[in-house]
Amino acid sequence: MYSVNYHRAASVEDAARLLGSGEAKLLSGGMTLIPAMKTRLAAPSDLVDISRIDALKGVTISGDTVTIGAATTHYEVANDAGLKKACPALAHLASLIGDPAVRHKGTIGGSVANNDPAADYPAALLALGATIETNKRRIAADDFFTGLFETALEDGEIITSISFTAPARAAYEKFRNPASRYAIVGVFVARGKDGAVRAAVTGAGGDGVFRSAEIESALAGNFDAAAVNGVTIPADALMTDIHASAEYRAHLVAVMAKRAVAAASA
Repeated sequence: MYSVNYHRAASVEDAARLLGSGEAKLLSGGMTLIPAMKTRLAAPSDLVDISRIDALKGVTISGDTVTIGAATTHYEVANDAGLKKACPALAHLASLIGDPAVRHKGTIGGSVANNDPAADYPAALLALGATIETNKRRIAADDFFTGLFETALEDGEIITSISFTAPARAAYEKFRNPASRYAIVGVFVARGKDGAVRAAVTGAGGDGVFRSAEIESALAGNFDAAAVNGVTIPADALMTDIHASAEYRAHLVAVMAKRAVAAASA
């Protein structure tokens, strides 16, 4: 490691001010940033710790609207009683992230801001039609994720919360790497109370998380696992790496989607 200035922000406003210090980076759970610093892939001059800002923590349910503070840990998302009733699929998703050490330290805001192409939350936010709120504006999930490790966040912008309308039915299934537990393919499906269906895929896209028009079209008139039978996912925009080929990932997208719909309907 190397010399770095550490700041513990007292508020979101304080954090925004501190971000103006040299090449400063936000620190929440640090699940990606700290390893990157240790391997010299990242070299910020300052770390601005936002993990202890109370205003960024917790899950709030108001009617059908769910709001999750950006500094809420995966463990807290997975075990919140209100969320388990409003959207059990998201609580289940959080329980699948990493291992206990990661779940107790990593945060939903940090994961969303990092936008790892194999992360779980981006698929959930896309499928749920969520809104990402920052200290400056509100951004629809459809506009937020812009590419591999890329988002619509601007310099000095801090995610403060994520909100969405609780779906009528939803579920998430992933085929995970047995070592990292990242998704080789993960599919989150959601059926809104208005009947609209959204399905998002993580781990497979060559440009990161994406919505699957093929799955959404198949489920639009019949939200049943059998409706996914025969659905073909194009492989040309999917990634090939040491874990799976694009063609295998295309097959897995359909398989995980069918499992997710079955789970949502159970």
